[in-house]
Amino acid sequence: MSAVETAIRPVDYRTEPSQYRHWKLSFDGAVATLGIDIAEEGGIRDGYKLKLNSYDLGVDIELHDALQRIRFEHPEVKSVVVTSLKDRVFCSGANIFMLGLSTHAWKVNFCKFTNETRNSFEDSSRHSGLKFIAAVNGACAGGGYELAMACDEIWLVDDRSSSVALPEVPLLGVLPGTGGLTRLTDKRKVRHDRADIFCTVVEGIRGERAKAWRLVDEVVKPNQFNQAIQARALELAAQSDRPADAKGVALTRIERNEREDGIGYATVDVSIDRAKRIATFTAKAPKGPQPDNLDAIVAAGAAWWPLRFARELDDAILSMRTNELDIGTWIFRTEGDARDVLATDATLMKFREHWLVRETIGLLRRTLARIDVSSRSLFTLIERGSCFAGTFAEFAFAADRTYMAALPGNEDEEPAITLSEVNFGLYPMVTHQSRLARRFYDDATQLADAREQIGKPVKPLDAERLGLVTAAPDDIDWADEIRLALEERAAMSPDALTGLEANLRFNGPETMETRIFGRLSAWQNWIFNRPNAVGEKGALKVYGKGSKAQFDVARV
Repeated sequence: MSAVETAIRPVDYRTEPSQYRHWKLSFDGAVATLGIDIAEEGGIRDGYKLKLNSYDLGVDIELHDALQRIRFEHPEVKSVVVTSLKDRVFCSGANIFMLGLSTHAWKVNFCKFTNETRNSFEDSSRHSGLKFIAAVNGACAGGGYELAMACDEIWLVDDRSSSVALPEVPLLGVLPGTGGLTRLTDKRKVRHDRADIFCTVVEGIRGERAKAWRLVDEVVKPNQFNQAIQARALELAAQSDRPADAKGVALTRIERNEREDGIGYATVDVSIDRAKRIATFTAKAPKGPQPDNLDAIVAAGAAWWPLRFARELDDAILSMRTNELDIGTWIFRTEGDARDVLATDATLMKFREHWLVRETIGLLRRTLARIDVSSRSLFTLIERGSCFAGTFAEFAFAADRTYMAALPGNEDEEPAITLSEVNFGLYPMVTHQSRLARRFYDDATQLADAREQIGKPVKPLDAERLGLVTAAPDDIDWADEIRLALEERAAMSPDALTGLEANLRFNGPETMETRIFGRLSAWQNWIFNRPNAVGEKGALKVYGKGSKAQFDVARV
């Protein structure tokens, strides 16, 4: 599963329910059921079987799509039951043989996407009124328990065999790396000494003890389990304000033009310079009048520009992260008319409480957050003809550096950056801050100065003065300064840059999400490189082969 193989067999994140091999999605009024029924022979790569409802990237791609279908195509759904369709096993977590065969980059990308998908459960619960209950009806271990913990509640069948477990440390020599340790403490408030025991026993914990330790919320006898789950799902649904009688929007297939030097969509284009290891993302503003009332928005459906843009940008980010590992720098550019972006922003703000608009905002929020946690150097270039307004201005604030071209003596043609209300909290980062708040360390004076500029095109020198951009070189120095900055970046250690960027991007308050990604980036990244896990006699390599792991006992 080398980088060469990944390039030959690129991962496609586009799917739809008729193509699912691992999930069964069903609906009963306000309640949807996500049934885990993973096909053993359905791995996204060759060389392993997905036994015991274990999963790989392909399983999570389907789960991501299923969640999108629930959000957009079924607004009547207010609660989701996640359960297993196999006997005596809920989910045994990430497939161990897949991890043993995978490159380091594949493991980390897999864990990151899995993190983001789990986090999206909690994002929908927090922002959209969609509630989740895990009906654990069998053995539930590792990533399977992490999936359960992403739900609002966990109900466990009390059949004397079903249990919950995080056995990665004793079994595999790695961490519960998809948020397991963090959700255990930050979300479920499991006492640290009990968590220590729980994470170091392979067999897990069952029944009333699991409830007493806060590992699950309820424990129910088998003959009452299904009825109890249904009743609780309806109670959770009653707390939601998602509409019972709205018509959903069909998520049509994302169309794209794949070429040797990039990917093209209607609203986004990605151009790759392989020699310089740079990808340029160009976001395209809507053209002409856009729907400005709810009937027109619903009628437009998946073709409504904000929804289409969010879906296409999401697909582009995921494709580039997984399939183009050597492309270390992403540049963000924009084109179009700022007035069209600002008009669309005004529509989003005006109708933000409507279910479809709210879900579209949610998808934009989660997609922009993918940029923040991507292990790539991010540069934004604001040039003549750019359109960095409102939603598009988020690219400037997400970047590690933003350069804006000044045109002395030709001020009429200078680019501008224009803020709108969306820049002040509509798309929070995983720190739960706006990118401007993160940029200014929540300084009230700087944020107030920025807010005063809403709707006003801010030219380069003023943008630099206000702290909205990194620098505003003039047109004489522009080409050389940008070239030198990009060449210097390409010459630096990618590992050191990944650590630097992650530390600087998340300088604000700690949240459960920042701790999840931080521990993945630091601890799990380190452990995945250590011989105790991935050496020839490491725990991850020898699992299932009948031999015992041999550890270097020296503490680091």
